[in-house]
Amino acid sequence: MKLPRSSACSSGFSLIELLAAAAILGILATVAVPVIETTVRREREQQLRRALRDIREAIDGYKRAADAGRIEITPGESGYPHTLAELVDGVSDKEHPGGPRLRFIRRIPRDPMMPDASLSAIDSWGKRSFQSPPDAPEEGEDVFDVHSTSRRNGLNGVPYAEW
Repeated sequence: MKLPRSSACSSGFSLIELLAAAAILGILATVAVPVIETTVRREREQQLRRALRDIREAIDGYKRAADAGRIEITPGESGYPHTLAELVDGVSDKEHPGGPRLRFIRRIPRDPMMPDASLSAIDSWGKRSFQSPPDAPEEGEDVFDVHSTSRRNGLNGVPYAEW
């Protein structure tokens, strides 16, 4: 048997129910935003680790090729690339003159911590010369290492420039 509907009953939410729902959503948003920000930052840090590893492996590959005599270096040079562009553009292989160039990386990834998108990927990195000390990296005649130019600290407390 169907009960007649009272005129005092309405089909909707009361003001109290709406306020309670809004308060719950506000609390959830307050908790979710820092978690999302940390997740995004962690992803960018993983990109930084990957980019540093890839570039450093390419620099090491260049140095191994130079030490093996496959790259022409003049006496007194360190055997490291003069620029990061050399890793992408390649250099002549002394073992196969006129043959394919030795390339060490397909492209230089951007520094994911660099906020200035107008810089090229190569210019987004800080570079350290073989001659510069590790605690005060400076650019020079070659590229011995790269580092982030960001002044921020990572989630682990270590500045990105020291990774």
